[in-house]
Amino acid sequence: MVQKTMKIEGMSCASCAQTVEKAAAKLAGVKEANVNLMTEKLTVQFDEAKTNMEDIKSAVDASGYKAVEEGQTKTFVIEGMSCASCAQTVEKATANLNGVANSTVNLATEKMTVQYDPSILSVNDITGAVSASGYSAHEEVSNADSIDEDREKKEAHMKEMWRRFWLSAVFTVPLLYISMGHMIGAPLPSFLDPMHHAGVFALVQLILTIPVMVLGKKFFTTGFKALVKRHPNMDSLVALGTSAAFIYSLVATVSIWQGNDSLAMDLYYESAAVILTLITLGKYFEARSKGKTSEAIKKLMGLAPKTAKVLRDGKETEISVEAVQVGDIVVVRPGEKMPVDGVVTEGTTSVDEAMLTGESIPVEKSVGSQVIGASINKNGTIQYKATKVGKDTALAQVIKLVEDAQGSKAPIAKLADIISGYFVPIVMVLAVLAGAAWFIGGQSGVFALSIAISVLVIACPCALGLATPTAIMVGTGKGAEHGVLIKSGAALETTHKVQTVVLDKTGTITEGKPKVTDILSATGISDEELLTISASAEKGSEHPLGEAIVRAAEEKGLHLRKTNSFNAVPGHGIVVQIDGDVYALGNKKMMEHQQISLDDFSGKSDELAGEGKTPMYVAKNDDLMGIIAVADTVKETSGQAISKLHRMGIEVVMITGDNRRTAEAIAKQVGVDRVLSEVLPEDKAKEIKKLQEEGKKVAMVGDGINDAPALAQADIGIAIGSGTDVAIESADIVLMRSDLIDVPTAIELSKATIKNIKENLFWAFAYNTLGIPVAMGLLYLFGGPLLNPMIAGAAMSFSSVSVLLNALRLKRFTPSANQ
Repeated sequence: MVQKTMKIEGMSCASCAQTVEKAAAKLAGVKEANVNLMTEKLTVQFDEAKTNMEDIKSAVDASGYKAVEEGQTKTFVIEGMSCASCAQTVEKATANLNGVANSTVNLATEKMTVQYDPSILSVNDITGAVSASGYSAHEEVSNADSIDEDREKKEAHMKEMWRRFWLSAVFTVPLLYISMGHMIGAPLPSFLDPMHHAGVFALVQLILTIPVMVLGKKFFTTGFKALVKRHPNMDSLVALGTSAAFIYSLVATVSIWQGNDSLAMDLYYESAAVILTLITLGKYFEARSKGKTSEAIKKLMGLAPKTAKVLRDGKETEISVEAVQVGDIVVVRPGEKMPVDGVVTEGTTSVDEAMLTGESIPVEKSVGSQVIGASINKNGTIQYKATKVGKDTALAQVIKLVEDAQGSKAPIAKLADIISGYFVPIVMVLAVLAGAAWFIGGQSGVFALSIAISVLVIACPCALGLATPTAIMVGTGKGAEHGVLIKSGAALETTHKVQTVVLDKTGTITEGKPKVTDILSATGISDEELLTISASAEKGSEHPLGEAIVRAAEEKGLHLRKTNSFNAVPGHGIVVQIDGDVYALGNKKMMEHQQISLDDFSGKSDELAGEGKTPMYVAKNDDLMGIIAVADTVKETSGQAISKLHRMGIEVVMITGDNRRTAEAIAKQVGVDRVLSEVLPEDKAKEIKKLQEEGKKVAMVGDGINDAPALAQADIGIAIGSGTDVAIESADIVLMRSDLIDVPTAIELSKATIKNIKENLFWAFAYNTLGIPVAMGLLYLFGGPLLNPMIAGAAMSFSSVSVLLNALRLKRFTPSANQ
């Protein structure tokens, strides 16, 4: 027997799920077929000897739906990329493979995410396609060791780039002085005088240039390799430009030694050397800036402790955190970090969870409390049972979410991607055309060559390729610092367009834990007696209101009585027997059904309902004993968050299954604009759709299983971190603090990031739009200056670094609530 899971498309209700389930279950060899409507997935257990996946897909298709076998998603580290054109080449090489559903390359992280069908394609096929395109790929292994190794590699790369720069500068500075110093009257030794010793003048420049060319050999090996494979990149432009300058100068040097001294002033050695040196410096700054964009991941990775103290055979033993198993009892002393997630079994303490939630105030923990791995134990020794270890811990999940988000692309990046794919070949054509035009127009070959080199060197697609991913990396990392986990670049982009925020009431606006607020007793009955009877009756109930009543009685230390019978009446309440008496507890419908007179309690009940409280009537035999009012209290920051959303010009809607009166009382308390009350769980998604049909971009905030379809339907689904796994899975954004104040924070962060991306793209486009015509000699044509190839090289390096520095400004982002 094998078990497979498939995604089902086209389902809209429980009936659809039943149809798909039956269609698959009818097949010979199928032992079990289960459809989960929430996740829209079909899980099938079957005998491969009797049926196969194609038969199952056909059966589902025949039932009117579509089954898609779940693909696998893997992340690869790509080596050898230098610009956006490289990223485009790798992306195309893998996206064209049969079996690949989607391939995305992120230049900033130097990673590729591929979604593929493992039955058609293997990892080796993917890495082979990357190799064939001129780059190398290996599957990413995400653990603490691999992160350290990756960091070490990047640091080694930075050191190498710095070494290459300063060594190149050692040769380039004297070369620049020798070649151009005489133009500004700087003295030269007599043996280097170009007027009298032209051959020595040229030879010394050649000797100084060769080490710089050798140090920059990677530009040539990578650039010409990409050119041969017909996928030219930035290195190709640099290699062509500097090679042209060097080869021309070399030919001129030979000619000078043969007696043609007039060419001594037409050497371009300094251009080749300065371009290579400046671009190497730019690459160094780029590597440093890239390192800073991924600091959020590094910080998160560094939070988890390396070791844990566990009780084994009654003894405390220190082991590596990877060796901790589910069920182990972990011991943590004051000042130490929790190694994994778990539940406290002994002791009390306060825990700093700021690393995950952004909440600076320590949280009190006692027996039964949940603890999160990497949080800091402040003041008490505790023991807790490990419930989640390794990749299942909350921290590991957060890291995975942030990594996925940083590796994803925003729709805004599509234009830059398209342009980058055609950019380098177009630049090469422009360089040839510009040089040829000036030569045909009567300028010298040296002048034409200078123009061609300037065009090749100034036009770099790096800035275009880095504009979006760097901002997304910093933005999602900054969100994680504030307890706002944004799952993708698309979610980050869409959030800034939100016009309407729909808030689920229970557990989102309110605490989600009802409390007893009022006890109104009939004449001759004490409040304690009414609460005791009610709590005794509700002891076996799982209803939240019943639990609140039992909790209130336990807090007062009341002794509960034993019930002889218990009967739940759906939508009405319960009927129980205690010591021979029959008690009815429930709503007004329950009292009417039992034909119990409400007397003057009817008016009081309406008052309580008007305050957003739920009145529960209690009757003994046929007489009303009183009312116990229960309310789900509003979170402290809900009103503040809604007020802030209003200041941002966003409409706020509350959605709830509560009756209109209770819902409007809560709405009035927090200031929402619209109330959608008495909405059944399965209809929440329909209400979201109605708002979208009004032409609005809608964000839905919820925390329960019944919110999952609505979260998926909304343009942006925002899950409260304390909610269910299904809700979190369906959402685009997760609020780790379970605090509504983080909703405006997420929107502000999205706006700041998109603004930053637009700035980056503007400058990247503007730089190339203005730079290329200037390099082609447009200004010179109208009597202006000519762009020197060395200045072009410096400008090219600056364009990429400026985009990265602009993205890093996002690190200063602070939510307005915290300013």
